[in-house]
Amino acid sequence: MSTRREFLKQMGVATASLAMAGTPQMLAHPVSSKERAASKEEKVKIAYIGIGFRGEQDIMEFKKTGMVDVVALCDIDMGAKHTQKVLDMYPNAKRFRDFREMFEKYASHFDAVCAAVPDHMHFPVAMMAMNYGKHIYLEKPMCRTFHEAELMMANARKHPEVVTQVGNQGHSEANYFQFKEWVKAGLIKDVTAITAHMNNSRRWHPFDSNMKHMPQGEALPNADIDWDTWLGACGWRDFSEKYHYGNWRCWYEFGMGALGDWGAHILDTAHEFLNLGLPYEITMKHAKGHNDFFYPYSSTILFRFGARQDMPPCDVTWYDGIDNLPKVPANYGASEYNPNIPSTNQGDTPVAKLNPGKIIYTKDLVFKGGSHGSTLSILPSAKAEEWKSKMPEVPKSPSNHYVNFLRACKGEEKTRSPFEINGVLSEVFCLGVIAQRLNTQLFFDARTKQFTNNEFANALLVGMPPRKGWEDFYKI
Repeated sequence: MSTRREFLKQMGVATASLAMAGTPQMLAHPVSSKERAASKEEKVKIAYIGIGFRGEQDIMEFKKTGMVDVVALCDIDMGAKHTQKVLDMYPNAKRFRDFREMFEKYASHFDAVCAAVPDHMHFPVAMMAMNYGKHIYLEKPMCRTFHEAELMMANARKHPEVVTQVGNQGHSEANYFQFKEWVKAGLIKDVTAITAHMNNSRRWHPFDSNMKHMPQGEALPNADIDWDTWLGACGWRDFSEKYHYGNWRCWYEFGMGALGDWGAHILDTAHEFLNLGLPYEITMKHAKGHNDFFYPYSSTILFRFGARQDMPPCDVTWYDGIDNLPKVPANYGASEYNPNIPSTNQGDTPVAKLNPGKIIYTKDLVFKGGSHGSTLSILPSAKAEEWKSKMPEVPKSPSNHYVNFLRACKGEEKTRSPFEINGVLSEVFCLGVIAQRLNTQLFFDARTKQFTNNEFANALLVGMPPRKGWEDFYKI
């Protein structure tokens, strides 16, 4: 990791080059999105970027819809054991290891892309897709830095014909429609505090928090891995198994930790329907194993949001780590296994003492909720019984997240988690990650989009300058 002085010196040069500019020639799209499916019966031609692990799961979900024609597959580790199933499933699809080559040489053959790649690659893939006029289903978290979120939302506004969807699939399930309707009916109102918790095993690493440098380089496990493309805009790091196969999630350089991974599944509805926006304070309350390189083993982060219209100020407290459980109401009840949480496709995750979820405190009621599509319940049960006859009718979802995206590609629906909605939530997580990284209290001005008390934190809003050859992705 660079020292603060080195980082700030580099950022002085980088910030100027990352200003919005004209669309670079290398990213200009040769094909309009209007060439997409012309009838309801016609399938959406789709290309997949990242076809193992979570990518494979997304691909299987899209397959279930019966609405896609798979024309291209892209993965930096093409032919590895974890990519073979999808390769065998679509033997006629064109194959690529570098997504840039796929767009440049094959863009005329597809309408949409689904990208399930490491967090640090979400931004360049999404920017290139939008600039080529291709609809994009992008796994969460939406991006890795606050600046990337700003650019992605700006580019989505510039390309209104492009459909975007972030993969927090609970945003098309029961909790989304219930939360929306309960707010509309006034059942959820005057929310003053939310406890959000993810206390499952931190499945992505067992590394030593006393480490003094990033991992030593290792030989590639096979000659087919395109490691240069895997790194993307990040500074060069020699290959290490400590980065690959999901381990990337724990490093500040590559991932967004537990907050970015699970926050999008736990806080998405509260953030949208309570109009939380951006916090004015982000404070690291607890950090176990804090270091310069990867996320703490457990952490507690306080986000303070101001009053909005007729809504009071609201504190959101995030807890992660198996030994960092929040206090729960006396009438909370059991924390049974949650069937709404999908497997990781990278081995089983042990059931936690407290399953991922949230507790919402209002002036009159307390709500207990889970993750993904899990619905809310009122605490205590006697209070729930009192409200039973007053419950508003909640509509059923007309489409799951994948069908919603594909119907939006055809102009039949609007996506429920587009960049303009998920982008601000992603920015909240980016602010939280900066507080985690610096292990401090930060004050943020949502009008200027700058911290008011920490120069280094402001530099982290943008992050390190992109590696040579990747600068144009940061221009609009």
